[in-house]
Amino acid sequence: MPTPQVQVRRAYDAPESSDGKRVLVDRLWPRGLSKDKAHLDDWCKQVSPSTELRKWYAHDPAKFGEFAQRYRHELQDPERAEALDQLRRDAAAGRLTLITAAKRSDISEATVLAELIQGKSGS
Repeated sequence: MPTPQVQVRRAYDAPESSDGKRVLVDRLWPRGLSKDKAHLDDWCKQVSPSTELRKWYAHDPAKFGEFAQRYRHELQDPERAEALDQLRRDAAAGRLTLITAAKRSDISEATVLAELIQGKSGS
């Protein structure tokens, strides 16, 4: 079985024809971005980190390892697990682009999700 094709992009970047299905994985809508300009196929709020975890993390690069570990634990919650399973099904059907508004997508929840969907253990 081939590894799913999953990539992470910022919500503020222009969409590309190679994006495939574009899914926003943030709980909050990206500030200043209209729905028309977002070019999203879906918004999967259910898979995002809890408000408490998101606020604790505050996208501090030094906390990313612990954030990823705590987030993976949160993804075991039934609602989040079902949302993650849907993203896995989406990726199995074709290229999937996880969209985040984070300034650094490489230390975002979208990166953790992409690793999980691709079967990587992650950070």
